[in-house]
Amino acid sequence: MINDKWLRITGITLLVALSVAIDDFYQQPLTGLVFIKFLIGVGAITATWHLNRAILFRYRAAFPAKNQSGKRLLLTFLSSVIATTLLTFVLRIVEHLALGGSLQNYFPRHQVTSFTINHVTLKLSIFGLDVMYGIQYAVFFMTVYGVLFYIGASTSYRNRLKLVEQEKEELRAAHLQSQLDALKQHVNPHFLFNALNSLSSLISEDPKQAEKFVDKLSEVYRYLLRSNQQHLTTLEAELQFLAAYYHLLQTRHGAALQLEVTVEDSYYSYQLPPLSLQLLVENAVKHNVASARRPLHIQVLVDSQNRLLVRNTLQRKTTRVLSNGVGLTNIVTKYQMLNLPQPIVDETETQFTVALPLLG
Repeated sequence: MINDKWLRITGITLLVALSVAIDDFYQQPLTGLVFIKFLIGVGAITATWHLNRAILFRYRAAFPAKNQSGKRLLLTFLSSVIATTLLTFVLRIVEHLALGGSLQNYFPRHQVTSFTINHVTLKLSIFGLDVMYGIQYAVFFMTVYGVLFYIGASTSYRNRLKLVEQEKEELRAAHLQSQLDALKQHVNPHFLFNALNSLSSLISEDPKQAEKFVDKLSEVYRYLLRSNQQHLTTLEAELQFLAAYYHLLQTRHGAALQLEVTVEDSYYSYQLPPLSLQLLVENAVKHNVASARRPLHIQVLVDSQNRLLVRNTLQRKTTRVLSNGVGLTNIVTKYQMLNLPQPIVDETETQFTVALPLLG
């Protein structure tokens, strides 16, 4: 039910003030009869308000549907007119008796409400009952509470709409989170598979180097596990991780793989999705020839637009490379899910460049 407490308090107060002004109470000496008349007037206004309020709420509860509006309005109007007219008749008799009158000399027709428009007087009385007074109050209360019901319905609709939008956003966020978690879990086995392949070759070729490789691998994998707990990481952390990861790659490829990092310290606090550099470097190694005769050059730098550029010489392998679909697609998806500007790919005849927007 709509809370109309302050509407009732304010409305009854204003109607009492209006009644005082119309009856010129303030110009009359404060006698017992004047005070009694004032109290009866306050009681009449309060009773009339609550009676009409009860009728309005009763029919609104009985006929709540939109297609029942006509029936609800008609019954409300008729009931309000009849109830207000009868209540007014009784209250006027009470006032007449309280002021010293008697039933024998009470003439209700003398108190019939009338309106004069363009010298035409309008009034409606049935058996001495002031029906026009009932119509006047019925229209008044139906208008006041009609506005209140409209405001209440509008507020309720906006709140429901806001709640629905909030629930949709929460579901969307939960869905994106689950997708992001799936992407994170996808990276780990992929990276571990390549690292173990490299370690397998080293064990037979150079056991001491294999031991150092294991140390670096554990360092790299610790970062991998930590990165799965966050959506963004600092560029400094990514570069440190890249250095360790590059050591693992260089152990296997030697001079065939060359990495050049030229990033100023002022960009170290910038952020990007974790493992972005590792995925791009891994992608470059996977799809391009890297040999002593044709070394693969990879550059990492920041341009004037605060974008991290990962650029490699383009020398694609002639044989088909098996891929599980992660890499560049993984990074683009992460940027989309985190609502960040999208990476830009630029390919020429000699170079392949990916520009990753940095979050300052």
